[in-house]
Amino acid sequence: MKTGIAGVICFVVGVLIVPLFAWSYLSYGRPPVAVTDSAFPFEKQIVRVPLHRRMESEIEQAPIQPDENNLLAGAQIYKRECSFCHGIPSQPAEVGQNMYPSVPQLWQKHKNGVVGVSDDPAGETYWRIKNGIRLTGMPSYQKILSPTQMWQVSLLLASADKPLSPSVQAALSQP
Repeated sequence: MKTGIAGVICFVVGVLIVPLFAWSYLSYGRPPVAVTDSAFPFEKQIVRVPLHRRMESEIEQAPIQPDENNLLAGAQIYKRECSFCHGIPSQPAEVGQNMYPSVPQLWQKHKNGVVGVSDDPAGETYWRIKNGIRLTGMPSYQKILSPTQMWQVSLLLASADKPLSPSVQAALSQP
């Protein structure tokens, strides 16, 4: 008999009280909705795992080479489409630093000493550019850029830790 009562109590708590509490908190509490708010507990982990699993299953290989023409085209596209949030060499973007989650500055070394996403396969960066990432401010460019243009930017960013040619540097730094 005790097991039956405990089961009913657990059912009531799980099905009625927990959702009611969650609804009340979201409706009348102070959940983190502003960029300056602290994250929910485990928020990054909850989003990161499925994102990486999806990217791993859909990653592609670059159909073009990181030659001078492709890197120069990638620099011009990056400057026009990406630099506002992700910055340019020696000039981080103020907008990206004030977003939540903060936007990686793709020409600066991070905590682990890696420049931008240069340690990621170009296919992973291509996936991010093509599909965007929900709840981060990263838009999808698949209806804005051609696949070749997205690969050109991806290959450029994969080379961010290497010396760039003067023409590519100039394309990135021009106003």
